Order: sequence, then structure tokens, then C-alpha cells
Amino acid sequence: MDSVRSDPHAPAVAPAPAHDRVGERTDRWTDERTDERSGDPRWRGGPAVAVKILVAGGFGAGKTTLVGSVSEIRPLRTEEELSELGRPVDDTAGVEAKRTTTVAMDFGRIDLRPGLALYLFGTPGQDRFWFVWDELARGALGAVVLADTRRLADCFPSVDFFEQRGIPFLVAVNCFEGSELFSPEEVRDALDLDPDIPVLLCDARRREDGKELLVALVEHAAARRGTRRPGV
Repeated sequence: MDSVRSDPHAPAVAPAPAHDRVGERTDRWTDERTDERSGDPRWRGGPAVAVKILVAGGFGAGKTTLVGSVSEIRPLRTEEELSELGRPVDDTAGVEAKRTTTVAMDFGRIDLRPGLALYLFGTPGQDRFWFVWDELARGALGAVVLADTRRLADCFPSVDFFEQRGIPFLVAVNCFEGSELFSPEEVRDALDLDPDIPVLLCDARRREDGKELLVALVEHAAARRGTRRPGV
């Protein structure tokens, strides 16, 4: 895969470790890990720690799908039909079958483990809705940047946004049916990412893939900030 950085007009992206497909990671949080505080009555009846996570990426990358597949509550969606008026500004190359778009945000929630709830905010993908991003990003622990290898350059605005604000993130390559598959290393090279930013392969429709992405992101954010994991 050639680096999309070959475009001299592409935004400068700061440089993140490649992992295997997310389904192959060991879930060290929800199954194997124990915590002596799990018997503490203060931890019963609801989460002790609430964490805000953003799900970002280009138009049609699978943000709404990921939030919906992993959320334990009925997700809030703000989708509208694509219209003829939007055709001049909505680039649907590679995602011609897409009929709706998020105009504000998606919202979902998952209890990653007892005492730790993740609130998921999916960002709108088109340029004209980027003004919403600053509000959504306030207080976020980190972000999942979904990538579609058919439109890989669409990742750059998300990558730039989180790098400029110092928000930890990982890149999740959504493996669409029929699209060419690339290794995490190839995607890292094409996006010119730092070696400490995780790059994972996933299927945004699979709940377990989504959970593994969130585990990886929380671990990465904790390592970046030099703190212990939330709720641990």
C-alpha cells in the first residue's frame, strides 16, 4: 500500500504498535482480571467510573454500526437520508450504497467491567458537521478512528484532530466485504503513524470486535497518561 502522505496537500499527521485482529486479543479486563474491590458494596448497583469515548472516522467508515453493535442500551442515532442537495458536497465514491448520514452524533453505552462504564459518542463524518467535534471531544478519554481502506485518506482529519488536542486514539481498520485487505503495518505506513498508536483490524458489525477495540483504547489511553486504568 502506497503512503497517502504522498499528497503534498495532505494534512501533516504526527506519528502508534500494531496488533493482530482484535478478535484474537485476550480480554484481560472482563474475564481474567479480578479486583479486590469487586466485593465492595460501593461498587454495586451501578458504575463507579464513567468514561467518555469518541468514535470517529470518515464518511461511511462504520461509526454508527460500531456504536450500535457494542452498545448495551438502545443507541441514540441522528441519521438523515442523503439528499440530492447534498450530492455536490458528499463524496460517496466507494460507499455508493450508503443512504443515510449522521448529522449530530450517535450515542451508546457499555459497562466494560464492573465499576467502569463507557459512554460512546459517534461523530458525524462530513466536513460540514465538523463544528460539532469540539463539543463532543470535551472530557473524552480517547477515540477510536475507524478507517476504510477504500477511502483511507478520509482518516487524516480525525487523526489530525486528536493529535492536535492530545487525545489518545487508535486506528481500527473496518474490514468491509469485498475490499482489499492490508496488514496493520501496511496501514500504519500509509497513514504515517507513530509506532505507539495501536492499529487494529476489525469488523464493526461484531460486538466482540467492538469490545476488544474499547479495551485496547482504554489501555492505550492509560499508558499514554501514565495512570492506572480507570476503575482499577
